[in-house]
Amino acid sequence: HGGEIRWRNVFIREIGTKEANEILAKGADAKGFKSVFNGEDLTGWTGAAENYQVVDGAIQCKKGKGGTLYTEGEYGDFIATLEFKLPPGGNNGLAIRYPGKGNAAYDGMTELQVLDSFHEKYQRPGKSIKPAQYHGSAYTQAAAHTGYLRKAGEWNFQKVTVKGSTIEVELNGSTILNTDLSKVDSDPKRFKGKNLKQGHFGFAGHNDPVSFRNIRIKKLN
Repeated sequence: HGGEIRWRNVFIREIGTKEANEILAKGADAKGFKSVFNGEDLTGWTGAAENYQVVDGAIQCKKGKGGTLYTEGEYGDFIATLEFKLPPGGNNGLAIRYPGKGNAAYDGMTELQVLDSFHEKYQRPGKSIKPAQYHGSAYTQAAAHTGYLRKAGEWNFQKVTVKGSTIEVELNGSTILNTDLSKVDSDPKRFKGKNLKQGHFGFAGHNDPVSFRNIRIKKLN
């Protein structure tokens, strides 16, 4: 910007998806985290277990099936880290403080979108999804930033921090959502579980074979 500046010995090395996810996983403070998936079967999980399967060390929703698969344990304030992979147009969600019944988006605190947001079926003229329906959003309540989701078929790393009424979502190293749901003007009759202080963590399937692996949770209270 007008001054003389010099650089030398500049090197660049591209970091692939696998290595990037490993770096991000190491960057998350490992102390206090516990794995909630053994990579082999659905031990420790309940709910719509018949609609999910374990494929290549990952929990995968069966194609054409859905429902909420959730941990047997409950969590109040917590940090969750995981990897997920979307098929083209894939749709699922992270159930936050799910009560064990009903719809995760309304009966739980929220459902965080897991969605191939820019697939053509969500971008139809006059029928495009709303801002608070893109990946990482608190479904129809708080919109996440876009542009950080890897293309369909690649593994993504995501970190979710839930404290009180606040939720922060980091996707592939960038914060895409930081919201306080208590300050969101949403219909209390529709979003019945928004103020829940505790509940299960899980996956809200919507008929697509979305995969999840390396699922760890750290309790904060």
